[in-house]
Amino acid sequence: MSAFITLAIMGAVLGLGLAFAAEVLRVESDPRIKDVEGLLPGINCGLCGYPGCNAFAEAIVEEEAERLSLCKPGKDSHYNAILAYLKDHPDAKGNVVRISK
Repeated sequence: MSAFITLAIMGAVLGLGLAFAAEVLRVESDPRIKDVEGLLPGINCGLCGYPGCNAFAEAIVEEEAERLSLCKPGKDSHYNAILAYLKDHPDAKGNVVRISK
């Protein structure tokens, strides 16, 4: 019985420690990344030169990607939707992402 109580106490302490660490060490990311990722084809093929659609969306939002047409499975409908979204959703400072098709 004492082993059960000891394990329960250890689990509670470690769980609280993990919860505290998760709160303190949280990394905020730009919510536009997930939105842009949702506008991409979602194939995660890597043909754009990035390891997947999430990485490519991050590069788009951070203005590291050269152009949207790096996404080979993407079509003009994808590109136009991303351009419209980025135009309507500037960053916190009011800057609009500038990227070409």
